[in-house]
Amino acid sequence: MGYLLAHDVGTSGNKAVLVDAGGRVLATAFAAYPVHHPHPDWAEQSPDDWWRAIVTSTHEVLQRSGVAPGRVLAIAHTTQLLGIVPMGGDGRPLRPAIIWLDARAPEQAERIMRRFLGRRVFAAIAGAELSGKDGLAKLLWLKENEPEVYHKMACFLDVNGYLTYRATGVQAMEWSCASAIAFDVQKKDWLRGVIRHIGLDQGKFAPLVRAIDQVGALTPEAARECGLLAGTPVFGGGGDAQGAAAGAGAVCEGDGHVYLGTSGWVGVVTRKSPTGRHGVVCMQSADPARALLLAEMETAGACLKWIADQFYRAERADPSVPNVYALMDCDVQAVPPGAGSLICTPWMFGERAPIADTWVRSTIFNLSADHTREHLLRAVYEGVAFNLRWIIEIVEEQFGFPLPVLRAIGGGAQGAPWLQIIADITGRRVQPVAHPLEAGAVGIALTAAVGLGLYPSVEKLKDVVHTTGEFTPQAANAETYDRLYRAYRRLYDRLRGLYREVNGERFGRSQLTASSSAP
Repeated sequence: MGYLLAHDVGTSGNKAVLVDAGGRVLATAFAAYPVHHPHPDWAEQSPDDWWRAIVTSTHEVLQRSGVAPGRVLAIAHTTQLLGIVPMGGDGRPLRPAIIWLDARAPEQAERIMRRFLGRRVFAAIAGAELSGKDGLAKLLWLKENEPEVYHKMACFLDVNGYLTYRATGVQAMEWSCASAIAFDVQKKDWLRGVIRHIGLDQGKFAPLVRAIDQVGALTPEAARECGLLAGTPVFGGGGDAQGAAAGAGAVCEGDGHVYLGTSGWVGVVTRKSPTGRHGVVCMQSADPARALLLAEMETAGACLKWIADQFYRAERADPSVPNVYALMDCDVQAVPPGAGSLICTPWMFGERAPIADTWVRSTIFNLSADHTREHLLRAVYEGVAFNLRWIIEIVEEQFGFPLPVLRAIGGGAQGAPWLQIIADITGRRVQPVAHPLEAGAVGIALTAAVGLGLYPSVEKLKDVVHTTGEFTPQAANAETYDRLYRAYRRLYDRLRGLYREVNGERFGRSQLTASSSAP
């Protein structure tokens, strides 16, 4: 039997996952690396750190599994999106990578959109508005602020493209990764008109490949470093959201999934290519024949981490409590649905969907002396679910995709109480998958299996990825949750001006002015 090696390359580190052709996980290994913040709003990483993590975790996963290098059939990466790695003519990075967290280019984003008569016109052309975190804005920032780097740059790569290059010596960018920067989902090409119009050199945009394409083979040097065989096929891989969608088994027309990690999202795959709006974006999926409609909320599991850090400190420090989140799951079940009419909005770091607003923050509404720590805990669990319901309603009403069933992935998919709350509040059936923490790696490994011909299409992966159960909505809780959801929806409209006023003073008037110019 042969195996597939996938690398899930995130912000804090890389997880190597060895998978068999049936999607079963044999072994995992994790290697961390830092994020550097040389200036406010900047976030950079060393591409060499990524590669060292690949090397370290590859050795470790082979050792743990006992699998011989010759039994590894293929390699693929699923990575953080929106990275910019300027590559010199000698094949080396010209500077540290500018990663997705970096927000250095808001002025460039505004100027780019003004060249297209404003945000709405640009969004109609490109599918979404630009922010200072987006790739086109960062490339223009490079041209204007580091012209020596820009002019020496033979091309730029993203995280996935760079690691594929280190493995194969081939410089290319995969479709789903390119769609986070400037990709025409209908034509399957760079948005060349947009690129030209804003003054960027089209020659610096790498050739495009698909997730299921073999980009090259492992070079002798890369093979020696990783402890693998030279010539091992390396496939196109993809973005983290796209790998996760495949790993959820949500791969057929209109299939939806929910991701519950530090952030959260609702994703739907489709042969259509709708224009993004309401904070929902249309990207290329790992399936070359389909797009991925993605609505991301900035904080989901991060909200649970906040309440664990702030209200469960003693339990975290208690060695007799091995898993504080398991304890929280027990505590949340002791509080009746509705948390005593306490409502928490989960917008801790601004929001993308269902509302695109940099200035919004979390609010605890209707707190009284009768409420306990456990009421607040349940309100946090429910607040994330209310936000997911709002997103689902937008996807259904504005884009026409009914979502009666959602596959669930990510760390939050391990908690039965939270999944039941999400089912009750959204009114949808929720199905956790067999390997929720490794869904991204499993998904991208299986796209490599499609590339190898082990499966005829990405769509067939629905039969490969198994679920471990189903959470169905409890009708007895519907009236309570419908009442609180109506109040939840009204909170943003009532408070949005105050969020901008307070956080504009806190974070800087110039940013507030730029944000307030949005329609």
